[in-house]
Amino acid sequence: MLTISTLEDIAALRESADVECKLAQGRDKKGAFPKDAWETYSAFANTEGGNLFLGLKEKADRSFELAGVVDPQKVLDEFWTSINNRQKVSTNIVRERWVRTFEIDGKMLIQIHVPRATRKQRPVYLKGNPIEGSFKRINSSDVRLGDEDVRRLLAEQVEDSRDGTILKGYGLGDLDIESFNAYRQIYSNRNPDHVWNKLDAQQFLYQIGGWARDRETGDSGLTRAGLLMFGSYRPILEAFPHYMVDYQERPETKTEARWIDRLVPDGSWSGNLFDFYHKVIRKLTADLKVPFALEGDQRLDDTPVHKALREALVNALVHADYTGRASILVVRRSDMFSFRNPGNMRVSIEQAIEGSQSDCRNRTVQNMFRFIGLGENAGSGLPKIFDGWNSQHWRKPLLREKHEPSEQTLLELHTLSLVPEVVIDNLRETFGAEVFVVLTETERLVLATAHIETTVDHARMMSILDIHPRDLSAVLAGLVEKKLIYQEGSGRGTVYFLAEARLEDAKAVFEVNGSQALGVSVGALGVSAGALGVSTGALGVSSGGLELLREIAEPVASKGKAPKVLVEATILELCHQQGLTLEELALLLERSVESIRKDYLQPMIKDRRLQYCFPTIPSHPDQAYLTNDDKAPE
Repeated sequence: MLTISTLEDIAALRESADVECKLAQGRDKKGAFPKDAWETYSAFANTEGGNLFLGLKEKADRSFELAGVVDPQKVLDEFWTSINNRQKVSTNIVRERWVRTFEIDGKMLIQIHVPRATRKQRPVYLKGNPIEGSFKRINSSDVRLGDEDVRRLLAEQVEDSRDGTILKGYGLGDLDIESFNAYRQIYSNRNPDHVWNKLDAQQFLYQIGGWARDRETGDSGLTRAGLLMFGSYRPILEAFPHYMVDYQERPETKTEARWIDRLVPDGSWSGNLFDFYHKVIRKLTADLKVPFALEGDQRLDDTPVHKALREALVNALVHADYTGRASILVVRRSDMFSFRNPGNMRVSIEQAIEGSQSDCRNRTVQNMFRFIGLGENAGSGLPKIFDGWNSQHWRKPLLREKHEPSEQTLLELHTLSLVPEVVIDNLRETFGAEVFVVLTETERLVLATAHIETTVDHARMMSILDIHPRDLSAVLAGLVEKKLIYQEGSGRGTVYFLAEARLEDAKAVFEVNGSQALGVSVGALGVSAGALGVSTGALGVSSGGLELLREIAEPVASKGKAPKVLVEATILELCHQQGLTLEELALLLERSVESIRKDYLQPMIKDRRLQYCFPTIPSHPDQAYLTNDDKAPE
């Protein structure tokens, strides 16, 4: 839990993904719990948790100064009354020990720590309405959850397993018979005397969970698991419109989506999970450069690394949310294997790595893999992956979640030592030998990790280093002071990166699915030599594009006053063409910067009609605005 205790702590505080500050003085200046803080409570609970500080005043530069709360007990009484009122908040997840009042320089402040809600508690919503009252935290903003996201959370809340439901109208004819027969053959080879081998197709499916009967209604049919595992691609797509499985082999250790080998459903194979697994695992382990082991005088080809890769692939398939918008994506590079699945984790990352808890989203699919010797139950999968990587003295696997543009879980398995010589050579060249030689081993390891993984945070480095948290904080602060790394955010949301990472992040803004977005050339970014980010004005518009934008803006620009709905529609159309800065929009629409920012951009970001070009850095000096993909103008 983040704590502050001095005026210096307050001066350094910034709102971020897990920090929100409010004045909390009320109309009479005697103190009141802020009404808009309830949106923050919902957002923290539905995302990664956070800390709410009351009694701080925001300054023009977005830093904070001490204001204090005149009557903290009055504010807390109001807080506890409201949080336990079901008409106000759906559930109370705050414990008394997470709420504290404290004094700095003679003034009282309040801190309320809000944890991440459990799957059974989400969504945490306001005023009895989950659709209108559910929020999530994006950077330092509380954003209303979309209807689709709320429905998904409600389904996750009540369904321990998402794949056992009977699909009405689906039957054996929707299966790929070759996939199903191949599975039965593998099962028979492993269990030659099992009674299930004598069953017909439907009965066998029933035993493994691919077919089910509703004993109340008498209905029976194919389950979600049966279709996902053995179905033909078209029926799968009809049941799961966003379903996509994708394997890519990329030639270089770069983030761009160039590939030399790719496997996606293309009509030449079934497209189901069973076939995807078997086709991909062969590609992942082909020519795997891992020394073989011996048992006696017999070579063991099934090394811990082979086992880790199998586990990682199965893990992505059984934990995926197939109603989500992200694809299953498996990438093989010369220096890394990565696995992405739609949907965030059902337990915390720490619990998953420890293996202390398991909450599989698709338990029937998990059992189907387990019946043929693949995958582990009871949370032992991730520890096996970490052990396999540790056996080669490679970098510790990186497990993380993303919430934008859709919920997804990512696992990166780097086949690099902690400090590869090629990385050290690169860093020495970047910073100069005279600078690099005086760095400590810990400082070098931080820089090497930032170079390899693009960004690092305190928790990631703690997982790699044997160091006290306070000592690590001092190391990171020292590197920032020396301008060897840069930082964004505050509290748990703070990330650190090399200058080169920000340039790559800027370029990535203009790439959508591997292609250039919205007609803005990457060459137009105009990065100055040695600069941290993109130079001012880099999002400038070509002369031909400017003519089109002026034509779109004319109905507003030509009027002294224009209906708000017209201005909003025009902004959406302009930002649908390409990313535009606040200043560019104000110039095109012939309105003041303050009016465009306050009356239009802020509300449109909040209700997700617009999105930031630099979503991780709202205050980026070259911030620009784009239409949200799912809310673009028709």
